[in-house]
Amino acid sequence: MTIYEHAVLLENEGRPFVLVTLVEAVGSTPQDAAAKMIVTQEGLHSGTIGGGKVEAAALKLASEVLTSGESRPRFVNWTLKGDVGMTCGGSVKLYFEPHAGPGSWNIAVFGAGHIGQALVPVLIPLPARITVVDSRAEWLERLPGASNLRVIHSEAPESLVESLPDRAFLLVMTMGHATDRPILRRALSGGKFPFIGVIGSDAKAAILRNELASDGLTQAQVSRFHCPVGLDFGTNHPHEIAISIAAQLIAERDRVQAIR
Repeated sequence: MTIYEHAVLLENEGRPFVLVTLVEAVGSTPQDAAAKMIVTQEGLHSGTIGGGKVEAAALKLASEVLTSGESRPRFVNWTLKGDVGMTCGGSVKLYFEPHAGPGSWNIAVFGAGHIGQALVPVLIPLPARITVVDSRAEWLERLPGASNLRVIHSEAPESLVESLPDRAFLLVMTMGHATDRPILRRALSGGKFPFIGVIGSDAKAAILRNELASDGLTQAQVSRFHCPVGLDFGTNHPHEIAISIAAQLIAERDRVQAIR
């Protein structure tokens, strides 16, 4: 396979990688300009920029980029003697292009109804791992396939809350507040989720908070979920609601990352 075919395969598998390109080679260098290699978390995946100390230094930097989760490309200009420690002269310019894959952002959606059907295609292209849970198999079957999407059919969706990754973002949009409530009770009791959004109105939010308080949750706990979920723009069209929810998720993700 070509280097680009390897890149497409890794993208489809949802595996993060860095594409390293030798942009310019001056003097005595081990490879010609335009040479490329792909680096994954396991190390060199395919291709080469010449081997030896230049490639070792590039592998080290690419590994650091992957570990940090950095998304911005890097451009470096190394002299082979001064920066790399080789005896020969010359210099190289390298371009490091990160491809993040799904990353560590987890989004769990409880409910695959009309809003879920509109929302999931908006979320799939994002660097996130998405889990959709519903008791209705026929709605789950309508969702598109994607490497970063997992669908779970469960007659008791609330039982899956504890198994979700720490710091996952939760969206609760089941058939109604009676089925939302047990999911919320478990999610709010644990306290490990930085964002919990619930589809509905201000009136629904008030009813849920009163019921959850009656279940024994504290006022601090019941105040932690966002209802109505989504930023305040657009109409009640499912696709506009989906866009408003996705926008809020991204804004909250950035807020949470800024304070970590």
